[in-house]
This record gives sequence, C-alpha cells and structure tokens, in this order.
Amino acid sequence: MARMYARRKGKAGSTRPYRTSAPEWSLRDKEEIKEIILNLASKGFSTSEIGMILRDSYGVPSTKLILNKKITKVLKEENKAPNIPEDLENLIKKAIRLKKHLDANKKDLHNRRALQLTESKIRRLMKYYKREKVLPETWVYDREKAEMMVSK
Repeated sequence: MARMYARRKGKAGSTRPYRTSAPEWSLRDKEEIKEIILNLASKGFSTSEIGMILRDSYGVPSTKLILNKKITKVLKEENKAPNIPEDLENLIKKAIRLKKHLDANKKDLHNRRALQLTESKIRRLMKYYKREKVLPETWVYDREKAEMMVSK
C-alpha cells in the first residue's frame, strides 16, 4: 500500500495466520487472562504493551480468540479504559516532541512539515472518533494544551 504523503510504497510487514479459535497449546483460561490484563493496566501499561506482554511472557497468542473481545473492551467493562484512544494519544505525544524540537531549532523546515502532517493525522483521527462516539463532540485538539491532555 502506498504512503499517505510520500509518493512511495511502505515497508512490507508480516501477517498473522488466519484463525477462528484459540490454538490448543494456549493454556490460559478466560478469567486468568482478564486478571492479568487488569493487573497490567493498573501498572500503567497501554493496550498494545499489554498485548505484547501477554504474547511474550504468558503465551497468549490473541486475547480476541480466547475472550472473544479485545483488550480495550475488557478495560472498558472494568472502567479502566483510557480517556483518549491509544493511537490518538501517540500522535499527540509525537506532535509535542516535534513542537519542542522546533522551539529549539526554528529553521528546521523538514520537521516543521512533519509537525503539519502529524497534526493533520490528529485532526483526521479526531473527526473519526467523534463520528464513532468514542470522543465527545466538544473535544478539541489544541497545540498549546496538548501536553496537559496526555499527561497522566
């Protein structure tokens, strides 16, 4: 697939094998996995970090195959889900880093463009999440207040 802003193709990536049920070598039961997810979330790990820890340390290939729901859904049921979706939060953190860099290096035109592209992605995601009712309609991204939004 082509990149959004650059006129070149993206890097190839591996694909997960197609499965409809959990593999037989997965030994964890549903309640144990839920408990691990909630424990890791209380320690401050994001949903993608929780998924990698489950895969690498606990031998859980996919929580969706075992629990029939994603990690975010498990956290929402327990009212431990983050206020801002993880992908939007990561883009906001990237924009903050770029802004700090541009404050120190005012003539860096390449990263000025990178900041414009990043904020464009933030606005596009924000529009999607408002449409899907994940974010409230009054939620607004502001470059000056962005650091307070993502700080915990």
